[in-house]
Amino acid sequence: MTVLNTIIAKQLKEFKIEVDKLVDTKNLKKDEAVFNVLREYIKASKKIRFEGDGYGEAWEKEAIKRGLSNNKTTPEALKAKISKLSISLFEEMKVMNKIEVEARHEIELEEYSKRIQIESRVLGDIARNHVIPTAIQYQNTLIENVKGLKEIFGKGFEQYAKEQIDLIQKISGHIAEINSKIEQMTEERKKANKLEGQKNADAYCNKVKPYFDEIRYHCDKLELMVDDNLWPLTKYRELLFTR
Repeated sequence: MTVLNTIIAKQLKEFKIEVDKLVDTKNLKKDEAVFNVLREYIKASKKIRFEGDGYGEAWEKEAIKRGLSNNKTTPEALKAKISKLSISLFEEMKVMNKIEVEARHEIELEEYSKRIQIESRVLGDIARNHVIPTAIQYQNTLIENVKGLKEIFGKGFEQYAKEQIDLIQKISGHIAEINSKIEQMTEERKKANKLEGQKNADAYCNKVKPYFDEIRYHCDKLELMVDDNLWPLTKYRELLFTR
């Protein structure tokens, strides 16, 4: 809101100057002067106006054609706040000086890194202390089932236990991937913690955060395999429908 209100204040200031200039130099009525200035603003703002879905891929492609910035991560977006243009705007409007802008930027970067750090730790905790133990518990049930089929059918029992064996293998694969990704994520987090400021935030964004989706993928796959009665967390469909 600070940024938006400052931009609006700056534009209103320039708007009044331009309207007053037309009234004084060209003897236009105020309404006519306002109309003329707004007409020029509409022409000038064509580059940033888009009638389609501003959140869709079409606008992303169009923005590239128009040479507009497209900061997709928080650390990238925060850099814009300490650009020369932004700082000069805040100083001109007497909102903040250079030191105040940079101080807030530093705090925002730290807040971002801390949030990703906390989310990373929570994700690792949930995956290792809730998801994996439950998956192993269900896997053990399947293993006991396979042993029982072997005792009953003897040789050739595999044809009766094919689905269970396949499920056991898939569960093992997802468990292994979750553990591996958590270890890698933890190592990247340790590296990021040795950095400061922008480098620290960039590391958390580009090196730590990508593991969220990778770990989540394998957890989601296990959610679809494990018995509802064993799964410790609310499943997706249970968020939409009552049992």
